[in-house]
Amino acid sequence: MSAGVPYLSLAIWVPVLAGLGVLATGGDRSAALQRGLALAGALLGFVVAIPLYTGFNAASGAMQFVEFVPWIPRFSVNYHLGVDGISVLFVLLNSFITILVVIAGWTVIESRVAQYYAAFLVLSGVMNGVFAALDGVLFYVFFEATLIPMFIIIGVWGGPNRVYAALKFFLYTLAGSLLMLVAVLYLYNASGGSFAILDWHTLPLPLGVQVLLFFGFLLAFAVKVPMWPVHTWLPDAHVEAPTGGSVVLAAIMLKLGAYGFVRFTLPILPDASRELAWFMIALSLVAVVYIGLVALVQTDMKKLIAYSSISHMGFVTLGFFIFNAYGVEGGLIQMISHGFVSAALFLCVGVMYDRMHSRMISDYGGVVNTMPKFATLMMLFAMANAGLPATSGFVGEFMVIMGAVKANFWIAVAAGTTLVFGAAYTLWMVKRVIFGAVGNERVAALTDLNPREFVVLGLLAAAVLFMGLYPLPFTEVMHASVADLLRHVAASKI
Repeated sequence: MSAGVPYLSLAIWVPVLAGLGVLATGGDRSAALQRGLALAGALLGFVVAIPLYTGFNAASGAMQFVEFVPWIPRFSVNYHLGVDGISVLFVLLNSFITILVVIAGWTVIESRVAQYYAAFLVLSGVMNGVFAALDGVLFYVFFEATLIPMFIIIGVWGGPNRVYAALKFFLYTLAGSLLMLVAVLYLYNASGGSFAILDWHTLPLPLGVQVLLFFGFLLAFAVKVPMWPVHTWLPDAHVEAPTGGSVVLAAIMLKLGAYGFVRFTLPILPDASRELAWFMIALSLVAVVYIGLVALVQTDMKKLIAYSSISHMGFVTLGFFIFNAYGVEGGLIQMISHGFVSAALFLCVGVMYDRMHSRMISDYGGVVNTMPKFATLMMLFAMANAGLPATSGFVGEFMVIMGAVKANFWIAVAAGTTLVFGAAYTLWMVKRVIFGAVGNERVAALTDLNPREFVVLGLLAAAVLFMGLYPLPFTEVMHASVADLLRHVAASKI
């Protein structure tokens, strides 16, 4: 399907150009103008992405809204875009989260306002490019380009150890991506000089080659997810990043790695994927169980939520490598849900940090007495994080466990522990922060949500409840594409 209006290009370049426009205003004297331009750019970026969903043909598993323009003809590198049922929701999620990040930083960011908003808008457009790219080089360029704005966001507006956290984030993710570049170049040669990702899906590769390429892609995507044991950069990055940086990092950037598995690893290397499924399932279960236990002992709210993200993303990779529709669709739904829930939890921590300048759980207690609206919303998001039925957090986890039961009962039992640990560390945090007697004079002086904060958290609460109560609009668009993917994985290339 080819779109008359280049909606994918608009979804990529409208935020990028808006970011450059905000950057051009420069200086701190016109902060109100910069904020207004940033919000207009984010809203327009979301508006142009809406037709991708409303005009999407859910009955087809093929790429839709395809755009093709030669870029470097000598090397068969093309500006080739398209989305299927797997990727279209992530473009919308990214564009939606960008609006909330712009609003969330409205009065919080007071220095280098233009640069701050420009970094987020450019990052938003580039991440849409990752989800839409159908050319290997184009994907790699967008995938690597996401590092630069996030590196700047953490390094400039982050906490006391921001330089260390930014460098660790940058080096981990860059080093992981270098092997992916080698794999991409190998596939280019093996395909007779094509960088088209869809051409690579049909390549007859020997199992030994597939295994080597599998590990080439694995390191790049595992670091980005992040999977255990290459996860250690994430807690540092979250703790030092500003609230908006943590929101985008958890809600969208972690999804780039998981998306890579379903766009590259599974369809291009199906035999290696099946051979090494036990390895991926083992890593995923370690993330679910071990990282869940690590989250239990955290004293910093941001670190607790960061480890929670690693555990939940382990659920996603588990779903992908059990090779049935419940597992893959459950993993994708969990990615969308985690985007809403993790964004909301980091924003909640940001609300309290703006008032108390502390993320330590021990500094709080009895917040419900002074911030009842905030406490109600945070409790909802905490329940969603723990997988409570009727919230979005339940849908994906339930589907992955159903898929795991079909594959292997004991894998399902191990995966089910995430519901126990998730409830344990989330409720432990909520009990000590929200409930009980007022902890100290600083908590007694807290003021409840202002209208701006209420709008941001309220929109996320609506999304969490809507997805939990009526997940059909999210699941129906991916059925055909997931079915095609699983048929492709089941067909041997050897």
